Amino acid sequence: MQKILTSVLAACVYLTPLTVTLITQPSWGETKKNQAETATKLLEQAIQKGRQQEYQQAIPIFQQVLVIVREQKDQKLEALVLNELGFCYNALGEKQKALSSYNQALLLYRAVGDRAGEATTLNNIGAVYNALGEKQQALSFYNQALPLIRAVGDRSRKATTLNNIGLVYSDLGEKQQALSFFNQALPLWRAVGNRAREAGTLNNIGSVYNALGEKQKALSSYNQALPLSRAVGDRSGEAVTLHNIGTVYWALGEKQQALSFYNQALPLYRAVGNRSGIATTFSGIGLVYSDLGQKQQALSFYNQALTLWRAVGDRSGEATTLNNIGVVYSDLGEKEKALKFYNQALPLRRAVGDRFGEANTLGHRGILFHNTNRPSKAITDLEKFLQINLEIRRSLQQENRQKFLQQNDWSAALVNVLIDQKKYDQAFAWVNLFSTTDLADYNRLINAKVANPQTQQAINNWNLKNQQLEAQRQQLQNNFSADVAQKFRQLETQVYQQATEISRQFPEVAELFETTPADIDQLKSSIPADTVVIQPVLLTNLESIPKSLAIFILTKNKVTVIKTLIKPDEFDQLLTQYLEQVENDGDPDYAENSVKLYDILIRPVEAEIQKLQPKQLSIIATGKLRYLPFETLRDSKTEKYLIQKYPVNYLTRISTSSLGSLKETTNQLPKVLAFGNPVSRDPQNLPGAEIEVNEITKKLSGSEAYLGNKATLANFKNQALRFNLVHLATHGCFQNTDCKELNLKNNSLLFADTQFNIADAAFLGLKGTQLLTLSACQTAKKIDDKGVGIAGVAYIFERAGAKAVMASLWAVEDESTQKLMVDFYANLQQGMSKGEALQKAKLKQIDRHPFYWSPFVIIGDAR
Repeated sequence: MQKILTSVLAACVYLTPLTVTLITQPSWGETKKNQAETATKLLEQAIQKGRQQEYQQAIPIFQQVLVIVREQKDQKLEALVLNELGFCYNALGEKQKALSSYNQALLLYRAVGDRAGEATTLNNIGAVYNALGEKQQALSFYNQALPLIRAVGDRSRKATTLNNIGLVYSDLGEKQQALSFFNQALPLWRAVGNRAREAGTLNNIGSVYNALGEKQKALSSYNQALPLSRAVGDRSGEAVTLHNIGTVYWALGEKQQALSFYNQALPLYRAVGNRSGIATTFSGIGLVYSDLGQKQQALSFYNQALTLWRAVGDRSGEATTLNNIGVVYSDLGEKEKALKFYNQALPLRRAVGDRFGEANTLGHRGILFHNTNRPSKAITDLEKFLQINLEIRRSLQQENRQKFLQQNDWSAALVNVLIDQKKYDQAFAWVNLFSTTDLADYNRLINAKVANPQTQQAINNWNLKNQQLEAQRQQLQNNFSADVAQKFRQLETQVYQQATEISRQFPEVAELFETTPADIDQLKSSIPADTVVIQPVLLTNLESIPKSLAIFILTKNKVTVIKTLIKPDEFDQLLTQYLEQVENDGDPDYAENSVKLYDILIRPVEAEIQKLQPKQLSIIATGKLRYLPFETLRDSKTEKYLIQKYPVNYLTRISTSSLGSLKETTNQLPKVLAFGNPVSRDPQNLPGAEIEVNEITKKLSGSEAYLGNKATLANFKNQALRFNLVHLATHGCFQNTDCKELNLKNNSLLFADTQFNIADAAFLGLKGTQLLTLSACQTAKKIDDKGVGIAGVAYIFERAGAKAVMASLWAVEDESTQKLMVDFYANLQQGMSKGEALQKAKLKQIDRHPFYWSPFVIIGDAR
């Protein structure tokens, strides 16, 4: 996050919710005629005040009418009044009162068999839950309304409901789903000739495209909406559209264009008396002036907006504007004034149930406390801010969780202050909590319990299949059979495919796969006694805190941190340059940058590491650092690479399962299943791989080699269960586009009988595999598959059950790879750990350019 003040803070009308309240003329019998006439006049008066946004004045009048209609025992009219009352409460931000009124109306509509009224009320209840951030509840009510509306054949209400469902999916980040529902609503509005509502839905479509970053498509939708609103004289709809166009231009950085459209929207809002619209536009103008550095102008517009929000009783708008004013004063250095406005905004945001807004204000206030040396208050606010964001994320499906965190990650501020207060364990926890797991560990579904009955049923069904799978696995371990192995693999694929599907379908399951405090405790307690773990973390994503690098040092159950200031742009440039140099054996200038990176990443913690005298150095690397071979960093004082000092391996957040116990490895002699050169014709021929595989299998007794046309995926699946080491010396194409020079499909691994889709690697199941070696190209690089996002091929195999994976960071020279692999397995045969065996193999080539010896890294358990 480069800026604290963003559009999130503005009360902008991006989407136009379409709810329907029923307004009909009351009809009673002649009994108590005077009382009925009084009620009619009062109802008309209350409805008028509601339409003029005078909700506070409308509510007591509706309450008077409610008393009369209850005496008249007219349930249908009573339901209508309750719906109108709920609408007013909702507009004022009194969500629980709104729900109470709507729920009473719902029972009455059901009692009189009015399905249209029932559907409308369900829609209104859904709108309240949507505003409260309870998106799944909102969907539930909208989905109850839909069949009722279809039954009565009301296309307008059907379009409204489809539109509302689209709004929820948009809020959930499921933009394609949102577009699908908006596009279903659009022809219905056209069919009934409701151009105003058609324009509203086009506005919503435009807002989805805006959120997706497709600004031109957003402008196209808004520009289609604009003439429709103008054609029917809908000045309110025209104003909303102009405002939305202004918002797109603001996002594009075209501030003057944004101001132009905001200023066109203003007189229209004024003409229709829409004070909320005026206030919203004032907020948008204030935001533009703030961005332009014209802080006093921004304050002027925010203060005008504030007056209007208070006049219409909109506490949500009032809270947002108070927050924005606080941000401006903070930017001006007037911290105590800023604090005053944050303190006014916070109770309002809580009162209206705006959890996201509450988090935003807590975040700003926490950073203010941090910058004014009030650490305990800063910690309290920033922890609450992050906790609320984690709670909000629980309703999101798997594919939307990472983007949500990226947009709301202010964890750097909290981590900074925790480190300064020497609260290292808490800092380490937040570093790892406020990020998504790279890959899900399906074992988390075993006996898992969740509140949602539908989700729980899916988990229970999966557990039954998984129990069958484990029974077959045990049978194979006791008595291997090729036929049973084939059936086992088929069931295994089904089990893991099902796990993937339910993790994507149900937010509760996606939540199960996230890092938890228990996971972090398990990682710390699982660290072997002779191992030191370091995790470098860049704290550079907030403008309002000093840019720094925090290096966490972990030993068994102990965390310490050393923090140093850095210049982010310079560091990023250095890292990018070095990654290019170390992959180019013709570039001798890598040496200088190698020393610079050592001084930044290792030197600050060098004394601590030496004091602990580790036999293994493990690194948790994230972001760009994931692609850095730390072992190539050189100490200018000793003229030694890091690999000359320690064996080095890498851990992910799913490595904890492999670190727990050594029992299953100590009684097993190493034996390897090796596959090599599956296609012995150009351009896929790898003759060196055959030599490599033959040499490796000779080193370890009981090993087997599968070469050429025998190196099939079928043989791999059937035989892998018998071996604790698996070696694949084959081509891989690990990028989003096909590798045409190798005639390989994108994101694939080459076998004799198929090009295996890497996305399916997670379904292989490699429990019992102590090491999987991928002797291929760029296997630890970041790749994406069908937009899902895979952090690295090695991670997938680790999730599939391998205790460790050895993979390469870049395309490797054939001869040096062959020598490295043969030496590595020879070292294993001598009883060395995986980490030490790789270190010693690399040291034999240490005098060459790191291009030749450094790309292969061990991810996972190096013992």
